[in-house]
Amino acid sequence: MNIEAIMKTAPVIPVLVIEDAATAKPLAEALVKGGLRVLEVTLRTEAALEAIAEMKKVEGAIVGAGTVVNTDQFEQVMKADAEFIVSPGLTDRLGDAITRSGVPYLPGVANAGDIMRGLDLGLTHFKFFPAETSGGLKALKALAAPFYQCNFCPTGGITAATAPEWLGFDPILCVGGSWVTPKGASYEQVETLAREAASLGR
Repeated sequence: MNIEAIMKTAPVIPVLVIEDAATAKPLAEALVKGGLRVLEVTLRTEAALEAIAEMKKVEGAIVGAGTVVNTDQFEQVMKADAEFIVSPGLTDRLGDAITRSGVPYLPGVANAGDIMRGLDLGLTHFKFFPAETSGGLKALKALAAPFYQCNFCPTGGITAATAPEWLGFDPILCVGGSWVTPKGASYEQVETLAREAASLGR
């Protein structure tokens, strides 16, 4: 799958911080059952790489690595068979390594310079991050005008309440969010939240 197909799979990509790899598979099962098949496992914990491998065992799950900030991490997540890569920002070195590999890539951008750097690398799909504190939907609409060929996945500060407004803007193919996996939620609650999220903007 290319990055556009991945972004169009569901309106919300859960941004997951997994502390215990033993919870990864049942969590993925709940999310997929609820209709959210694209899962971003952030490299914010020591369990992240094992969690990616566990989640990949779930039928229908498309499992990627988030918070990839350097080429060493990129190599690690490739060994864990991550199916796509998300980074919070974009550097020439990391962007070049990932684009040359051919793996679907969603780099973070917050301004026109970031997007132009991505375009130089042949990229047209971006994570707008951090979305709310970078000016929100108003800022992204202003950026999307000159960069009409680009599509976006805003992430950062988006909630179930604000997601529909973001998803109503055509260049936005999906949003990233952590609200579908609140701390302490049961797998049944996650499945319900996933089902609600999967119906947004459609």
